[in-house]
Amino acid sequence: MKHQSIMVIDFGGQYNQLIARRVRDLKVYAEVVSYTKALEKIEENRPDGIIFTGGPNSVYKEDSPAADMKLYDLGIPILGICYGAQMMAHQLGGTVETAKVSEYGRTMVHVKDAASLLMHDVSENNIAWMSHTDYISKVPEGFKVTASTDNCPVAAMENEDKCFYAVQFHPEVTHSVEGQKILSNFVFRVCGCLGDWKMDSFVESSIEAIREKVGNGRALCALSGGVDSSVAAVLMSKAIGKQLTCVFVDQGLLRKDEGDEVEAVFGPDGPYDVNFVRVNVQQRFYDKLKGVTEPEQKRKIIGEEFIRVFEEEAKKIGAVDYLVQGTIYPDVIESGLGKSATIKSHHNVGGLPDHVDFKEIIEPLRMLFKDEVRQVGRELGIPEYLVSRQPFPGPGLGIRIIGEVTEEKVKIVQEADAIYREEIAKAGLDKGLGQYFAALTNMRSVGVMGDFRTYDYAIALRAVNTSDFMTADAAQIPWEVLSKVTNRIVNEVKGVNRVLYDCTSKPPGTIELE
Repeated sequence: MKHQSIMVIDFGGQYNQLIARRVRDLKVYAEVVSYTKALEKIEENRPDGIIFTGGPNSVYKEDSPAADMKLYDLGIPILGICYGAQMMAHQLGGTVETAKVSEYGRTMVHVKDAASLLMHDVSENNIAWMSHTDYISKVPEGFKVTASTDNCPVAAMENEDKCFYAVQFHPEVTHSVEGQKILSNFVFRVCGCLGDWKMDSFVESSIEAIREKVGNGRALCALSGGVDSSVAAVLMSKAIGKQLTCVFVDQGLLRKDEGDEVEAVFGPDGPYDVNFVRVNVQQRFYDKLKGVTEPEQKRKIIGEEFIRVFEEEAKKIGAVDYLVQGTIYPDVIESGLGKSATIKSHHNVGGLPDHVDFKEIIEPLRMLFKDEVRQVGRELGIPEYLVSRQPFPGPGLGIRIIGEVTEEKVKIVQEADAIYREEIAKAGLDKGLGQYFAALTNMRSVGVMGDFRTYDYAIALRAVNTSDFMTADAAQIPWEVLSKVTNRIVNEVKGVNRVLYDCTSKPPGTIELE
């Protein structure tokens, strides 16, 4: 590593990569490694600080993940978070037990030691995000308690002489109001980092790593035209040039006119000098999805069929060693990472078939969140209208149609979505929203148009505010905009007589409907 860095050691929690992302927000490089490989990686790279992540286990059980005890003798500052805090206490002689009262969600934390480097400038009473059943009942020798809650006597502890710090709450999530300040204190005040890492460093190191991996080989990029796959395609193109072929599969599940828009950007008349192949296989996908209603099954069918098309195109090109995908970290988390729960399979992660006819899959953006991917795109010189483009799921409209996917339903969603996006843009709301789209419910209801009874579908409109796509709040779209969109959809889109607005946040919902 050329820059100062923080090593995030993974013990199986959902927010592990989010910790690294929050550190990178401070312009300090952060990398996540498994606890099983941590000592080797740390001895090799010698980071400026170490963070132990949360995890689902109880530290006092025999089969629970544990840090190598040698980590405590390296002289490198350590911050333990949630499970990481309990593990530090347990390993260094403290006591961890099942709490009489569990804490979940927003909790008031009381800072007891304003002189603590970790708690510098943190409010005496502040809101933090708790998620724990066990708690530290006795701190190890040499530690002092620096924060508590009404039900948790050790919300934070530290041994300043050895630079060991721990918090029971999750400072990395946005619900912890002063969480980023605490991480900043650890990175800068405790570890002494300067904050000199930038996204161009990621671009340079990625290009170098891709060239080394691919060598004289050839790669096929699964190009959807969305932000993630577009950035991956340009990054790969910068690295290996004409050794890359971008294959765009128009599977009939795209937004209105999107296939032609993608070809205009990456095709022979576009600004990028890449080998570009467009494959029109709409009916093939409709046939495969016929009669299928279960969301996970749809995702897996779409994922496998994508791969089969790519394999067929690779054979036409000649020997292709690598498949390139625009997978990003929220895809990985939701598809199930390690022992984490699977929320939904993404077609390019959990939806992949068991056998793939490529030497290896390259996912250069796998460890990045959406806003970081956009930063990479800007560093690569990709035009802003592409970089800031609305996210679109890999399975496309297949997961914006509840129930069976048919060509008729796809056309309904395409038209309704186009109207919604047009009116959102006219109202000047498009730049401020994380994601917005129209989806087709499987509900049909009675309506009236003129003097006639109708029995048609209901469209669900969705719009959310989010920065990292891990959490999201439903956007409060002005009623006059929703009213105009509704009037246009029911009057212009055949087969729709009702429009609904989805007010659900993430969690408990997901951003997409399926």
